[in-house]
Amino acid sequence: MRISVKAKPKSKIEKVERIDEHHFIVFVKEPPEDGRANYAVERVLAGYFGISGSRVRITSGLSSRQKIVEVDA
Repeated sequence: MRISVKAKPKSKIEKVERIDEHHFIVFVKEPPEDGRANYAVERVLAGYFGISGSRVRITSGLSSRQKIVEVDA
């Protein structure tokens, strides 16, 4: 399934807010440097959906806060 994600790097807590079925806001502690925030977004989403991290990948928006993420649930 493809979802639209708005990333919020450098947050105090890590959490996922569901807007609707295909839109999420993901708060991560990592800064947007060297792909660290992207990795954290994938990790937090994997935990939210209860799947392994290898089944979540960002397909679009690697350098943007708006991302398209593929989730193999």
